[in-house]
Amino acid sequence: MRGIYRNILEAIGDTPLVQLNKIVGRTDARVLVKCEYMNPGGSIKDRMALHIIEEAERRGDIRPGGTIVENTSGNTGVGVALAAAVKGYRCIFTMPDKMSNEKILGLKAFGAEVVVTPTNVPADSPESYYETAKRIARETPNSFYLNQYHNPENIAAHYKSTGAEIWEQVGAELDAFVAGIGTGGTMSGAGKYLKEKRPDVRNVAVDPDGSIYYDWFHSKSLPKPHVYKVEGIGEDMVCGAMEFAFVDDVIQVTDRECFNMARRLTREEGIFAGGSSGGAVHVAAMVARELGRGKTVVAVLPDSGGRYLSKFFADAWMKDNGFFDPEPKGDLVRDLLRTKPHGVQTAFPSDHVGEVILRMKRHGISQMPVCSDAGPVGMVHEIDLLNALVEGRVQKEETISDLMSPLQGVIDPEAPLAALREIFGQDNVAVAVQSGTIVGIITKIDLIDFLARRMGV
Repeated sequence: MRGIYRNILEAIGDTPLVQLNKIVGRTDARVLVKCEYMNPGGSIKDRMALHIIEEAERRGDIRPGGTIVENTSGNTGVGVALAAAVKGYRCIFTMPDKMSNEKILGLKAFGAEVVVTPTNVPADSPESYYETAKRIARETPNSFYLNQYHNPENIAAHYKSTGAEIWEQVGAELDAFVAGIGTGGTMSGAGKYLKEKRPDVRNVAVDPDGSIYYDWFHSKSLPKPHVYKVEGIGEDMVCGAMEFAFVDDVIQVTDRECFNMARRLTREEGIFAGGSSGGAVHVAAMVARELGRGKTVVAVLPDSGGRYLSKFFADAWMKDNGFFDPEPKGDLVRDLLRTKPHGVQTAFPSDHVGEVILRMKRHGISQMPVCSDAGPVGMVHEIDLLNALVEGRVQKEETISDLMSPLQGVIDPEAPLAALREIFGQDNVAVAVQSGTIVGIITKIDLIDFLARRMGV
């Protein structure tokens, strides 16, 4: 249990790492997510905002009663406004008009002034949120322009804080670090720290389709940026806080991939994070499949899903923007699986017969899937065990491999419930497999019970 803090700023940092259990497969690397939305301001930007403000105070760049001006996609603004509320500064923020209404209202809740600017203009346009912020800073007496996009203290904040925390939590077990890039501070700072601790750690940056970083990293060309809807990552210019020397790869993601993964994170893992977090996890899952079992991937979740309730968490918004895959009519296999206890008992081909019998008795099950490191390979049925024992064909010290049957009745959790009838018609149980991992076993009585409860029986 943490102690008593003198103010809310002392609660910034020390966020947990949480393992993903359903989005990654059995044979994939372990994926741990850094839950930065648990900072008091709701995002990773709290770290950077406080560090830059305190460094400015130390240098005398900001004085009591001053005004902090910044261009922000929302999260930096909240971090700055949080610190300003405690320290007694006024805040003025410029923000692109694609940002969610929740972010604008959140800044105003802290007493900040918000100037909304057009999204679809070049970075050097007088109308852009960058140039508008610079103009306001020039025109406002006793003001400090935070300049997160080009401020080296942005990198220093994550070097001293985020990177050091991750290393303390994971240490030499870390094999890959995944983070979205916008200003670049998180990847540049934390990535640098982790590279210094373990030079072979793989730093993977996540960039949305429409941003310039992917092309800049791979070909040193600057494409014409175009509008994308995911917030907080990507850029239409190369920022001074982005140091590619510490990046091993940049992987591009689409809005659809970001939003659908963020929704999956909430519904399957109970992790309520934003669209950029969805993009980071989408890439982290790709890296985990590539690295394989026994490795560890850490991905940063920059902010909370609470700031996007009117956007990609709203089905109507997803449909209107073409991101919503049509739902099949009727119940799905996954709907039934949600009513069953989580977890499936499995065996390895090398497990002993006696051990498998005891586990089947202990859990009251009549069949047990057999899995190798590559995924499910077969099934042990109680009737096969019974026959072998009665006929004296097997001893308890022998391995289960000779008694397993080929795996049948495999079904995708997204399949319609009606598809179970064909499997049951062949006198099989249904084995729900997703991303190479068995996520549930369904029997005839499971289906009967599910449908009966729908009828109120």
